Amino acid sequence: MANTAFKTYAQEHGGRVSLLFLLFLLAIYQFIHAGFSAFAIVCIIPLFILAIFATFQYRMFVFWALCLINYFIQFKNLPELPIPTSLPNEMLEIILLAMALINAGSHQFERTANIMLLSILIWCGFCTIEVLNDTCNLGINIGAWYTGARLLAFQILYAYLVYILYINNPKILIQYFVIWGLLSLFAAFWVWKQQQFGFTAAENAWIQTRGRSTHILQAGTLIRYFSTFSDAANFGIMMASTAVAFIIFAITTKIKKHRYYFLLVGVACVWAMFPSGTRTAIACLMAGFVAYIFLSKSFKIAIPFTIVFTLFVFMLAFTNIGNGNGQIRRMRSAFNKNDASKGARAENQEVMKKYLQDAPWGIGIGIGYENVPANNKYRKLSTLPPDSEYVFIWQHTGIVGISVFLITTIIMLGGACWIVFFSLKSPSLRGVGAGLCCAFVSQQLGGYGNQVLMQFPSCLIIYGGLSLVYALPFMEKEWIEYESKLLAVQTEKERQKLEKRKKLRVTTWFKWI
Repeated sequence: MANTAFKTYAQEHGGRVSLLFLLFLLAIYQFIHAGFSAFAIVCIIPLFILAIFATFQYRMFVFWALCLINYFIQFKNLPELPIPTSLPNEMLEIILLAMALINAGSHQFERTANIMLLSILIWCGFCTIEVLNDTCNLGINIGAWYTGARLLAFQILYAYLVYILYINNPKILIQYFVIWGLLSLFAAFWVWKQQQFGFTAAENAWIQTRGRSTHILQAGTLIRYFSTFSDAANFGIMMASTAVAFIIFAITTKIKKHRYYFLLVGVACVWAMFPSGTRTAIACLMAGFVAYIFLSKSFKIAIPFTIVFTLFVFMLAFTNIGNGNGQIRRMRSAFNKNDASKGARAENQEVMKKYLQDAPWGIGIGIGYENVPANNKYRKLSTLPPDSEYVFIWQHTGIVGISVFLITTIIMLGGACWIVFFSLKSPSLRGVGAGLCCAFVSQQLGGYGNQVLMQFPSCLIIYGGLSLVYALPFMEKEWIEYESKLLAVQTEKERQKLEKRKKLRVTTWFKWI
């Protein structure tokens, strides 16, 4: 009987069953690839089944758990798991996508079919073809390729689908911004704690070993703080991008309590950016706001923003204001053309360029110095630090790969900006879209300067955030109704406060008489 029921379901929903089966196989492959023994897999299956049953009852709980785990997955004070860092994220994303397929009626899959999905699929398709890349004559290594490809491409696809499917109404959208803001405030608090009270044992062990050369500078007089993130560059750039998004949300929302909260998060993130000592973060902050000048379509916004940031850049580039602070001095060095760090990066890239002339497809995804033997032609190329996400992609996928990545990135960003410019009618919803687009611009510039674009938590937040711009036209009608209700409540509270003040003034006047 059960077999007949399954056959009937499979006949009616053949495509969905096939996708679920593929997702299941992918999950099993990831478990095996992560190094679990057969015994461990057998032991964990009952717990896995119980978790699946629980998640069907509380689907949004799984999504919020993903947001939380994604943000703290690199937190050095948590115990290190004996699995790849990305695996918890990927497993939760696969579970969420499986639930979305099973409950397709409650999810609007039509909103997923857009130019951003097409761009991501092109990039994922290219990275899949890269499995055949044998530039280094080492043979095809599917395991190494998959390890690199899932971080370089597939996690973007997961982020896109999960966000656009699960953040599907204004209430959940605002809840997401509140949680994102709380996580960012905690990161800002934690960097303050590191400054004032020092590092924990786990943080100190990392900064004294792996992080020493990049985080303890100027003979130990300058410390680059990293908060809950993997490193200072990742932290500083993500704080800059978050600040861009939340300050734009703050100046465009009509709801006062939202404005105050968004502004608090934005200002806190701007402050937190400086202890990171990440010079690129300054450029990211400026790039995000410059992008908003164009997206705002308002001279009232464009002129003050232009004046403020022109003064800000002038202060850093042409004055010595704040030079007593080591972090500000480091930020100011971003404008120094003769900076030694920039020179070393330029030299490395010149060497890469010579090797990559003979490797238009790069050395291969998943190929690193540990794979390439000493007598191999591309050994030197595999050992050079990329220092940038874009250079990393160029190094591993060649001129062909970086061209595909750039084109698809421009297309998905251009499509989102088009929606903000021409599709959205609500000014506050345009502000939401503009904030997410500008945060994406900010993070992309960070990826040009540092290897942060595919890091945690940045990739999920930034690419997932851009996918929300494509979902905004579908929820605009609900947004206007939702905003109207909040405005009505806000107006009523203001009216009641005004009446209380009037009564208090009258009472005080009679007492005075």
